[in-house]
Amino acid sequence: MSTQRAEKAPSVYELPSISAAAAERILHEAEFTKMISIERKRTERSEVPFLLMLLETSADSGVTSIHNGIFSALLSAIRDTDVIGWYCDRTTVGVIFTGLKKCDRALILDSILVRVRALLRKKLTPELCSQITVSCHFFPDDWNPQSNDRACNPALYPDLHHAEKTKRSVLFLKRAIDVVGSALLLVFCAPLFAVVALAVKLSSPGPVFFRQERVGQYGRPFTFLKFRSMYVNNDDSTHREYVGKLIAGRAERMPSSGDTAGVFKLACDRRITPAGRFLRGTSLDELPQFLNVLMGDMSLVGPRPPIPYELEAYEIWHRRRLLQVKPGITGLWQVMGRSRVAFDEMVRLDLHYASTWSPWLDFKIMMRTPAAVIKGAY
Repeated sequence: MSTQRAEKAPSVYELPSISAAAAERILHEAEFTKMISIERKRTERSEVPFLLMLLETSADSGVTSIHNGIFSALLSAIRDTDVIGWYCDRTTVGVIFTGLKKCDRALILDSILVRVRALLRKKLTPELCSQITVSCHFFPDDWNPQSNDRACNPALYPDLHHAEKTKRSVLFLKRAIDVVGSALLLVFCAPLFAVVALAVKLSSPGPVFFRQERVGQYGRPFTFLKFRSMYVNNDDSTHREYVGKLIAGRAERMPSSGDTAGVFKLACDRRITPAGRFLRGTSLDELPQFLNVLMGDMSLVGPRPPIPYELEAYEIWHRRRLLQVKPGITGLWQVMGRSRVAFDEMVRLDLHYASTWSPWLDFKIMMRTPAAVIKGAY
């Protein structure tokens, strides 16, 4: 009886045309993905951009001659501070060109592409070169809230995709809680819906519901629902100006009867109707968002979804609050200060929630929400 020896799977370091010292720079997929996340955070602090170049092939049978040529060419093109490795194991090679100058991105891209393509032509035959698809992605990426899929560039966030796969079971549990919870609350609050709708209709001319475009997870736009608390056809320029100052850290606290220290919120907003003031003070205007939760745009617990013009004023690191979890009706910010904390602190609370999320944490936040509403949240 004959036995066959199992062949050892080729390693990314087994590259005959590359020296052992050079091959040590080539990272495995998990390591390279982690480095993309680290470089994003470094750019968030320094605002110095980086470029992620991906070279994709159809060869998925392990390390082949085409991969030898790609790695050999790239290793001779990059600096010591650049990072190289497998973006997608056995199929896509990635390079992170770090510490780029803040100048014309087109010039930077053209310069790098010309050098890389010239080196590839030296290392590979024209036939092999034709099998390589090159794509380039700058960070910070230009978010486009008008996109129907993701405003952010998914190529720059592979770690988030991997995290979704590893947390699939708990994310399914969170979604199940959202569906069951929002459905039950909609049924339970149906009489209250009718009373509030009547109050809105009688308070001023206009629709019962206020529909507004908001930015959800990954920058996806969705239609956000509230009971209307403002007069129709109002001017939002004052709010735009105040929000810009708030995000930049230049906003002053406004006097509040419920807080002697004041709050970070527009005072005496003339756009709000008399009934709307009561609805906002009691958070009853938020009830229709259970429909957003049921439709999957929001969660019961998570960061508040921004208006597109708020997103335009964000610093790079502020965007992270929209990446790891869906926006929610309530969250750490609502139960730990709400408009009493500055914008940067709100973002830090959202990031803390995203990094420590668990069903138990959601439960604790939901249990604390009624008390926050009763205290008169602003």
